[in-house]
Amino acid sequence: MTNATTIRPEEATHFGALAAEWWDAKGSSAMLHRLNPVRLSFIRDAIDLHWAGSAEARLPLDGKRALDLGCGAGLLCEPLARLGAQVTGVDAAPENIAAARDHAEAMGLAIDYQQGEVAELDLPSSDLVCAMEVIEHVADKQAFVAALANQLASDGLMVLSTPNRTARSRLLLVEAAERLGAIPRGTHVWDDFIAPEELSDLLGGAGLTMSEPKGIAWLPTKGLHLSDDLALNYIVTAQRA
Repeated sequence: MTNATTIRPEEATHFGALAAEWWDAKGSSAMLHRLNPVRLSFIRDAIDLHWAGSAEARLPLDGKRALDLGCGAGLLCEPLARLGAQVTGVDAAPENIAAARDHAEAMGLAIDYQQGEVAELDLPSSDLVCAMEVIEHVADKQAFVAALANQLASDGLMVLSTPNRTARSRLLLVEAAERLGAIPRGTHVWDDFIAPEELSDLLGGAGLTMSEPKGIAWLPTKGLHLSDDLALNYIVTAQRA
């Protein structure tokens, strides 16, 4: 299963074409820049809970390895490195990896970036494995989850986020967001979105137990925020059963 192809070449081409603007908070990746603090808040709380750490600790991932699958140009990898982790980022698009390496070097951060299928790379197991807005883009979702599980240390923590497959996500994330230019055209295929119960089954098939999902919602008065509303997007943790 873990040797199955998960990369869709057309997806890698699509996101690779956006590499030059990945770090521009007002460019084509603006939505990711608004989403990233919400995801990081969830991840930090999950880290503290999983390893019984203190919310006051500056380096909660000190001495730990972190892996970000579908890392793009490193928008999540860099904060994880600043939290003390030894970080590896993997992406399908070579343009993204080049942009990630350049930005990390400019920031003085030592992050190991690699391009390709995660199951084909010689990577050490990681205490924290992340895949943010990635699983909806892969060719074989079960193989992708199995590859993630294979990289997870025995007592490790996995964090995934993905759009939910609902009428509201079709309207707002695909129709409205792409037509209005908030997200680049062709970013999402609604049929590939995954409902929470489907993700739970995928994780269970890889020997992992999923937490209760937390929604990532949007309101004009609050912007993107963590919520009990799962209709647009949600984020979960998983660990070995």
